[in-house]
Amino acid sequence: MLSTFISHQQKSFWRSRNKKGSIAAEIVFGLLLLYFLGIAIFIGFGMVKFLPEVFPDQDVTKSFNGFILYYFAFDFIMRIQLQELPTLSIIPYLHLKIPKRKLIGFLNVKALFSAFNLWPFFIFLPFCFIEIAGKYGAFATAMYIITILSLTVFNNFLALYIKRKSISNIAYTIVGLSIFAALAGLEYFKIISLMAASDFVFRHIAIYPYLGLIATLAAFCIFKVNSKFLSNNLYVEELSTATEKKASTDYAFLNRFGKVGELAALELKLILRHKRSRSSVFMGFLFLLYGFFFYKEAAIASNSFGQMMFGAIFMTGISIIIYGQFIYAWQSAHFDGLLVNKINFKDYIKAKFLLFTIACTMITVLASFYGFLSPKLLLLHLAAYLYNIGFGTVIVLYMGTSNYKRLDINKSASFNYQGTGATQWLLAFPYTLTPILIYLPFGLLGMPYTGLIIVALFGLIMLLMRGFWVNFLTKRLKLQRYKMAEGYRE
Repeated sequence: MLSTFISHQQKSFWRSRNKKGSIAAEIVFGLLLLYFLGIAIFIGFGMVKFLPEVFPDQDVTKSFNGFILYYFAFDFIMRIQLQELPTLSIIPYLHLKIPKRKLIGFLNVKALFSAFNLWPFFIFLPFCFIEIAGKYGAFATAMYIITILSLTVFNNFLALYIKRKSISNIAYTIVGLSIFAALAGLEYFKIISLMAASDFVFRHIAIYPYLGLIATLAAFCIFKVNSKFLSNNLYVEELSTATEKKASTDYAFLNRFGKVGELAALELKLILRHKRSRSSVFMGFLFLLYGFFFYKEAAIASNSFGQMMFGAIFMTGISIIIYGQFIYAWQSAHFDGLLVNKINFKDYIKAKFLLFTIACTMITVLASFYGFLSPKLLLLHLAAYLYNIGFGTVIVLYMGTSNYKRLDINKSASFNYQGTGATQWLLAFPYTLTPILIYLPFGLLGMPYTGLIIVALFGLIMLLMRGFWVNFLTKRLKLQRYKMAEGYRE
């Protein structure tokens, strides 16, 4: 049966209309995979030499032991962001006389064919054979390998389980990443040490090899939990009912917001289905690395938050800044339809706020990895986050009503200045300068943390006043709607 499913997947690939594009994508992916595999092999065989240089006063085996859990913590964060859920069209098979366990088995097997599951082989196994085997013997080496592979499987199915649960409730992802951010803070303040814990675990596995089976048991348990979840959600009735009952959306977590969620879901579909809007959002993930240009060691050590404020505001609010500069123009092609349809403008504005809040929250959580540089940056990000969702959203939605230029969202975003005008440039000044001006007096008086608190309180107060701003922006939109519609027709 497994071979049948694989055969169907291959036929689906070769018979698809966009076969040429898929082949090109697979070639590019294959080349990238080979490149990263080469790096992994280099790290694996070079670890014996590199670790003594990085930790000169420490035994090489202790350094290796301490590195293992660090790797898997980072691996889990990357899986949450990048690992794809294995896909299979369930409905065509569920009504057939095929045991559900075979469908689940195929999904689980397919999930193992991930690039993330290859890296540990090449990173850790060379050191195990070179150093661990000579120091602790063959049996301990085998249990090292079994433990590492068990942790790989554990991360694989835990990430898939959380992502599947997050489809209906994004809180699972947020809570999971927040836990990792908290652990990073505890590590920085030396309350706990992941390196020491990792060394403790693997040192005991070297002495008592059977302890490695605990990781195998954990991997088996999360595998069973994942399989049970799949078993409970593979019903034709549930799938068809969900299709009939859905309020507006294919995004279940938005259904709880009623009409506002419906409008937000429609705009989310618009974003993901068109080149320029999709590119503008995905660029936000690339700008997550922007902090490395602003977060210098000297600035962090001296609590110079004023120097880093722009970077924090820009990075955590990038989705608001890039997408928000054309907030109404994205819908310029059908703006006349919005005016004549039975759409409550207050709900329309609330939907914009909702999308901004969700996007900004996701980016801020993802940016929490800067906590590994310093927990101070987590406080800076929190202040920037509250400012962005409290004040930044209001500025963007207000300035957007002064933009009358039509936007073609089917065109590429690269070197495309259509729809750009003075409004976009004017937006940058109040958006980026306001938090710096609020913080500046406290920074000059040597009270950096007080300045952060004031910026955060300003954003929080604006957030608590969201009802007022919704009414204000609704009136503004009603006043400007005909000018906007006239401009979008040109």
